[in-house]
Amino acid sequence: MASSKHHSNKVEQAQGLYATREKIYPRIVLGFFTRLKALSGIVLLGIFYLLPWIQWGDRQGVLFDLPARQFHLFGLTFWPQDFYYLTLLLVIAALSLFFFTSLAGRLWCGFACPQTIWTDAYLWMERLVEGDRAKQIKLDNAPLSFYKIRIKATKHSLWLIFALFTGFSFVGYFTPIRELTQGVMLFNLSEWETFWLLFYSLAIYGNAGWLREQVCTYMCPYARFQSAMFDHNTMIIAYDEKRGEPRGARKKSGDYNTQGLGECINCTMCVQVCPTGIDIRDGLQYQCISCSACVDVCNEIMDKMDYPKDLIRYTTENRLNGIPTHILRPRIFVYAGILLAVLIGIGYGIATRSLVEVDVIRDRNSLFRETPNGMIENVYQLRVMNLDKQSHVYDVTASGIELLTLAKDREIEVAPGSIITVPVRLLVVSDKLLKRSTMVTFKLTAQDNPELTITEEARFLGPVVVRR
Repeated sequence: MASSKHHSNKVEQAQGLYATREKIYPRIVLGFFTRLKALSGIVLLGIFYLLPWIQWGDRQGVLFDLPARQFHLFGLTFWPQDFYYLTLLLVIAALSLFFFTSLAGRLWCGFACPQTIWTDAYLWMERLVEGDRAKQIKLDNAPLSFYKIRIKATKHSLWLIFALFTGFSFVGYFTPIRELTQGVMLFNLSEWETFWLLFYSLAIYGNAGWLREQVCTYMCPYARFQSAMFDHNTMIIAYDEKRGEPRGARKKSGDYNTQGLGECINCTMCVQVCPTGIDIRDGLQYQCISCSACVDVCNEIMDKMDYPKDLIRYTTENRLNGIPTHILRPRIFVYAGILLAVLIGIGYGIATRSLVEVDVIRDRNSLFRETPNGMIENVYQLRVMNLDKQSHVYDVTASGIELLTLAKDREIEVAPGSIITVPVRLLVVSDKLLKRSTMVTFKLTAQDNPELTITEEARFLGPVVVRR
């Protein structure tokens, strides 16, 4: 009997480790923050869908042309050699996340995260087809019927069309979208275009249509490490327990003070509008994405009850506890300073970026060679990179000693986005060498654009001539 009881307890404990997901039906609410969130979603989705259609001269304004190894961003063209700019952009993204999280909490999650925005779009389509929260619950609990199948099929058809258009727009950043449109209409897409269109479409359909809050709760790492950027002065969405407790239902005309109640009427509207299904009254939770829906709906209820607003509000933990809040604190200045420095650095780097680069590599087989006619020879390899959108012919010169450049050709032609390596020999009369190592300078100048010039230094090695 004891063994059986022990086994039963183990089963109960094992079952408690996992709970079957219950579908969340967020109630729609209209307020300042939810309207701001909707505006943010419309703007960001508009940018995502419209940006590939903007032309810049004779090409697409934003195009990541992988086969040609060219990455066009309006008037700028980047090459694989500019990959470090991508690293700097990732650093900027990380620093921005740290800065805004420390300052305003999960602002990114609530108002700008693609998962949040696309989930809101799917929720809007779901309400359009199935109705409000009550009608959705009633439909899901209803037995299978032709009406239910028709409504569900209509919803999923809209979801799939939206997902396919999203996948199409995504691929349009890598394949010219007008060519991609013709390929779709003629069923003439390449294998990779087809794969990424379907992959991205199914990812949107699955994440925004089916997984929803589970992506934020279980899959997104940000929900787990955000607490490292929070302190008592970070802006959060919080329930004022001092005002709200003890909670309880009451009539509008009643005096809740005489009833020993707080201002929370326990209507659970804050739970019903939450897209992750949490109760904000239980305190700050990692599932909260700071969408502010609970703030707007609670203010509506407070208005109806003639109570002061902001029972649930944007605030800080210090302010809730009556401690002065310091929004501008050292970590904010540190993040802002580093972010500003990196932004200035990347801006300066792009503004002063040279469209030609050269590396001078010495021949490692021999330090120098003495020719029969009494000259000292050094051999170099010039590795020239043309980062411009057109080919150039470069004149090569060298200076630093009285020397002669003996290359197969003093002109080097480089195609756009190409790298070529050419051998260059420098010869110096041995009497002109005053020391064993002398600095020389190579200079490359484009024939069609004298401003397109670059210099690179190298060492010329030779024996020291003893003068008598």
